[in-house]
Amino acid sequence: MKIAIPADERNLNSQVCISFGRAPYYLYYNTDNDKADFIENTAANAPGGAGIQAAQSIIDNKADILLTPRCGENAAKVIHSSGVRMYKTVPGSLIENIELYKKGSLEPLTEIHPGLHGHR
Repeated sequence: MKIAIPADERNLNSQVCISFGRAPYYLYYNTDNDKADFIENTAANAPGGAGIQAAQSIIDNKADILLTPRCGENAAKVIHSSGVRMYKTVPGSLIENIELYKKGSLEPLTEIHPGLHGHR
């Protein structure tokens, strides 16, 4: 299974980025072999639609699960339509949140905000 998480830095001990669409990087973590890949978020500096572009990137990189503290409604629609499941992260590092997910300790992300639409 492949887990995607917005990351502030390219390091498993980095904090989860509080912004989904404007995160500098995404961690893609394969639970089958514990392989971690960091990919730069090319949508981070987009003038608009960063969340939708980031959601499409999550899908294109074949993630099964998205761990994130929050998500805008347009991005959430794209993610939900693809079958990717979303879970709410807790304050802490990327690896801590991965371990919490593996233990079944993270809640599904159900509170979707309306989005920032044009704000950076």
